[in-house]
Amino acid sequence: MGPCFLLLLMIVGSAIPQRPGIADSLINILIQGMRQFNEEPRNERNILSEYDFIIVGAGTAGCVMANRLTEVQNWKVLLLEAGREENFVMDIPIVANFLQFTEANWKYKTMPSSSACLGHTNKQCNFPRGKVMGGSSVLNYMIYSRGNRRDYDYWEKLGNTGWSYKDILPYFRKSEDNTIPNLTKDKTYHSTGGYLTVSYAPYRTPLAKAFIEAGLETGAKELDYNGEVQTGFSYLQTTMKNGTRWSSSRAFLHPIRKRKNLHVKKMSMVTKILIDPKTLQAYGIEFIQNNRRYVVRARMEVIISAGAINSPQLLMVSGIGPKEHLTKMGIPVLQNLKVGFNLMDHIALGGLTFIVNQSVSLRTEHLLDDQNNFVEYLAYHKGPFSIPGGCEAAAFYDLQHPEDPDGYPDIELLFQGGSIVSEPTFRRNFGISDELFDAVYKPIENEHTWMVLPMVLRPKSKGRIMLKDKNPLSKPLIYHNYYSEPEDMETMLGGIKKTLELGNTKAFKRLGSKLHNIPIPACSRFGFGSDDYWRCASRQLTFTIYHQSGTCKMGPASDPEAVVNPRLQVYGVSRLRVVDASVIPYIPAGHTNAPTYMIAEKAADMIKEDWDAKKK
Repeated sequence: MGPCFLLLLMIVGSAIPQRPGIADSLINILIQGMRQFNEEPRNERNILSEYDFIIVGAGTAGCVMANRLTEVQNWKVLLLEAGREENFVMDIPIVANFLQFTEANWKYKTMPSSSACLGHTNKQCNFPRGKVMGGSSVLNYMIYSRGNRRDYDYWEKLGNTGWSYKDILPYFRKSEDNTIPNLTKDKTYHSTGGYLTVSYAPYRTPLAKAFIEAGLETGAKELDYNGEVQTGFSYLQTTMKNGTRWSSSRAFLHPIRKRKNLHVKKMSMVTKILIDPKTLQAYGIEFIQNNRRYVVRARMEVIISAGAINSPQLLMVSGIGPKEHLTKMGIPVLQNLKVGFNLMDHIALGGLTFIVNQSVSLRTEHLLDDQNNFVEYLAYHKGPFSIPGGCEAAAFYDLQHPEDPDGYPDIELLFQGGSIVSEPTFRRNFGISDELFDAVYKPIENEHTWMVLPMVLRPKSKGRIMLKDKNPLSKPLIYHNYYSEPEDMETMLGGIKKTLELGNTKAFKRLGSKLHNIPIPACSRFGFGSDDYWRCASRQLTFTIYHQSGTCKMGPASDPEAVVNPRLQVYGVSRLRVVDASVIPYIPAGHTNAPTYMIAEKAADMIKEDWDAKKK
């Protein structure tokens, strides 16, 4: 279980005498917890030389694909993952921040920029991505937000037949096991019985309740943002079960651990897709494990589910990508496609902080000082440790059409029951420079605070993934291009103003809330609180919300930027598909984890349809 887990046991052990009778139940919970992580398909020592399907990447999409394809009993499937299995500590929701410092993170950084991330070390943003069974669903903040129906209708309008909202809604429902009482009654938008549990966190701070009250006070409604209407306020719907993280591995792999037609190979880095240069047919992959090279063949298809950074990198080092770039890297070009373009992400202003005069926020030292918090979580999966990384609620606004009750949100306000100063490692997650932190936040590092991350939901700016060289083990170059389109900055400014409005409500004033007003040094010349100040601050503290997508764009044959067709098959290369967030043609106005589950569910059905058709 590792040293972190042993530390938890030691602390909890000292707390047990304070709670008579808890020892037996605690031990049972711990035994169950340890057993859970032996319940994924075992790591095969000896794999076959050939499978029907090879899936590269055991992230959100890869785990779904492995589950659904092995429903066909005579299909043999190999699932490859560069990382190792999850452990008990990873699935404690509050520790999401810490996971970025572990080997479960690829630890990508963007290229230095002159337009954003300026207050970060070396002017680089951190791009955490999951390198573990379950992928980024193990690192994320567990927020389940599908986006707006107009997002998917736009996908179809772009030429992606079969991807309209009415087409994809059944796939959202297919995965879902919703446990929120009011939502389970809504059979149009929700379902029960799927592999993926969706629930509310079992604990809320008084600050989160104040946030919802502030929304109501300003005329907004509390609603189900995954339902008919999206504009309004809500506590977060999360991919959690019984107060624990419910990753794609736990949801989709653990229940099928006994399927004999699924083999899993962990700690295995795929370095090349094998493609016949004459027929342009994919026939297998190469991978490295313990410095040894292996080759496995695929009878039917190779499926790339490595994510929006790794999938384009793997395609490019295998000869599929922009001709000019691959030629420059010394890679023979098999198919000239715009791989790595169309990089989209949701970004937020970090550090928009409010101070309160009551002890109501999530401060690490306070959580650790109270041993009952450990007991409450380990024994009952309740208490503040069950809050997903400190995120508690969200608000969605249509800034362009504020009077429309069924608006198309362009900004989300993601509420946290703490801030940059609440957790010593939080600022390092995002790479904030010591100079900026010491000047602006060190003076309040012992205060109780709350923070909102105003998040641009429908960004116009797009970046690009490029190769550093032809070595598949080199990290790619990531150009985010945040704020390259001025409209994104104006949307951000609108979100900041909405946040300031909420901070002035009676709901927050009751907690003594006031805006932290020490200016960022690089922006002080504009005058704290002016529009230009906030524009400057947004360029200084640019937080990714980890929604990288779009780099292997789905589109019709007429789209010169398309990498895969609407059935997710790579153009010009047979028996090769991409199934993950990289195929998203236009980023949805939500969080991308939920759409990735949907994409994989739909892709699995399309594969079954395609191969059934070939039999006939």
